[in-house]
Amino acid sequence: MDHFLYRGGTLYAEDVPVAEIAASVGTPFYVYSTATLERHFRLFDEALEGMDHLVCYAMKAASNQAILKTLAALGAGMDVVSGGEYMRARAAGVPGEKIVFSGVGKTKDEMRLALEGGIRQFNIESEPEMIALNAVALELGLRAPITVRVNPDVDAKTHAKIATGKSENKFGIPIARARAVYAEAAALPGLEVIGIDVHIGSQLTNLAPFAQAYAKVAELTEVLRADGHDIRRLDLGGGLGIPYTRSNTAPPLPTEYGAMIRETVGHLGCEIEIEPGRLIAGNAGLLVSEVIYVKSGEDRDFLILDAAMNDLIRPAMYDAWHDIIPVIEPQAGTAQQPYDIVGPICESGDTFARARMMPPLAAGDLVAFRSAGAYGAVMASEYNTRPLTPEVLVHGHQFAVIRTRPTFDEMINRDTIPEWL
Repeated sequence: MDHFLYRGGTLYAEDVPVAEIAASVGTPFYVYSTATLERHFRLFDEALEGMDHLVCYAMKAASNQAILKTLAALGAGMDVVSGGEYMRARAAGVPGEKIVFSGVGKTKDEMRLALEGGIRQFNIESEPEMIALNAVALELGLRAPITVRVNPDVDAKTHAKIATGKSENKFGIPIARARAVYAEAAALPGLEVIGIDVHIGSQLTNLAPFAQAYAKVAELTEVLRADGHDIRRLDLGGGLGIPYTRSNTAPPLPTEYGAMIRETVGHLGCEIEIEPGRLIAGNAGLLVSEVIYVKSGEDRDFLILDAAMNDLIRPAMYDAWHDIIPVIEPQAGTAQQPYDIVGPICESGDTFARARMMPPLAAGDLVAFRSAGAYGAVMASEYNTRPLTPEVLVHGHQFAVIRTRPTFDEMINRDTIPEWL
């Protein structure tokens, strides 16, 4: 469910007409619904009710501080994967004890930053990283709380570029080596072993791979406890998918996910962490764009938009589907026709959809990309010297620009010309 609905023939974001935002901000722009963000977070939090738990929002999905503050006000923790994300979370008012630091390539500077600023735990991905963190912690006279991310070699049946739990993926340590790695960690005086971490991928639409991975984690928990380790926290990652098209079979609900967690690891008495990102932010955001031209080709018609692959790269990178709808609702019975929907960038890959059935559209019409709240604005770039897309947050009848569109002068003046030129 989201809060982007037609009323009186025009698309609204909560109680604000999308066309009103477009007239104020210009296109393209991202718009997020506060009500949807809050609802989706609460679904996860309520799914784990009765268990000791923390829902840590995976902020790589959408990291604007306004979004972070919205979720933090509900009690969310944060899952970060860089020093920049750590600083962004802290700037949004999230305390260090609610921040989990994930990622395969943490630098010593990033480790130092998080240790000095406060951290809930580091999710360690390799022995070299473990040794580096121990050294930094000892330099600071601290002990770093850690889980070790295990790779359970479970096929999540998702896109190859977002699968993380198979043996050939770069993430975590093989679960078969976990006992040796935990023994090594326990011998390092700068580290405090507190739990186990696992994350098998993104956009999962079936609970079976989760259940398979979590069963392996439950078995490992018992083995490590028998070895003398105080395993009191399980970080189960994120990855639950969203419906990118209304015609798709709906992915499992957070309530079903929570029930599966209880069934697989609930008997262990561990604190549970989960790290949803896409399901919280994905359907909470739209990308709104204007049609520049309607172009007739030899065997197809093109809708050329003012949004491009630099604004939303998911279709180019993942062959991702986004429902694309007109901001003005077509009348019932309006005949549709196929369009290739493209952006203005000089790349054939700058294509959002091929032969997409749409009502007739004209230059100046607005369209909205649904389910664009996750991995949209955060992956945007200034390719072709196109300004970063502004972001807007709606709250009931109110809306605010939460990231402005830079001017060309601001973009160009970031360059520095060497003195010999």
